[in-house]
Amino acid sequence: MANTVSALKRVRMTERRTGVNRTRKTRLRHQIRAMRRLLESKDAKGATELIPKTFSVIDRAAKWGIIKKNTAARYKSRLSIRIRKIASA
Repeated sequence: MANTVSALKRVRMTERRTGVNRTRKTRLRHQIRAMRRLLESKDAKGATELIPKTFSVIDRAAKWGIIKKNTAARYKSRLSIRIRKIASA
């Protein structure tokens, strides 16, 4: 267990940040999951309406360090490819 005042403060801060990061990561996963469900159901209209919000959540997660920048780019690229595929069909 931490003994110094600064170490105790770091423990408190780490617990707080862990909770915030967990919430943000969950929000990201739920948004991507909702998008993938629309894509699997071939709902092009719903997917195109949801894409700005999804990209915003992905970009913010990358900015906060929840995911890496290249991971965010990969998610966005793969989602937009799938949207284009069902929109053209």
